[in-house]
Amino acid sequence: MTHFLDKTNIQYRLAVPEDALCLSVLFRQVYIHNYAIEGIPTDFSKFIIEQFSIPKIEQKIRTQPASILVATYKDNLAGVAAIEYHKPCPIGNLVGAELSKLYVLECFTGLGIGRQLLHNVEQQLQEKGYTELWLWVYAINTRAVQFYKRQQYEWLGNAFLELDGNLYENEVLYKQLT
Repeated sequence: MTHFLDKTNIQYRLAVPEDALCLSVLFRQVYIHNYAIEGIPTDFSKFIIEQFSIPKIEQKIRTQPASILVATYKDNLAGVAAIEYHKPCPIGNLVGAELSKLYVLECFTGLGIGRQLLHNVEQQLQEKGYTELWLWVYAINTRAVQFYKRQQYEWLGNAFLELDGNLYENEVLYKQLT
């Protein structure tokens, strides 16, 4: 954790298409750091290349301009939150907003960036009339699980992400927005 950074240089905004290159790198770096705990298997590699491609990110920003929020430090990306609207939750009958990503570069953890991005997402959703937000988090990523629980997210159950026939256990969490 880097705490010598001047927090006044951290800004929050919606992503723009010009962010796609840096977002692609940020997504990949944070994903590998948190999920590839036993190395980088083929299924992760395929997922990363497909999901975090520059054209795919650009398209999402252009077609859903309010779906990706970024945190910058001196105009450089430091964190990101992504929302999927009207997404079916794998547990129960909930169809609503999903926090599909909340990624902060490791050197920026502990500065409140993740908490502020999450707050900004919740506020944006409330302004759009959403009353619920759900997410799933890799079950062995205990730091992330504890972070969400500190933000009043409740456990709904566990579900599995399937990548090329391999199953990865995730905790599904939920919050009523008020």
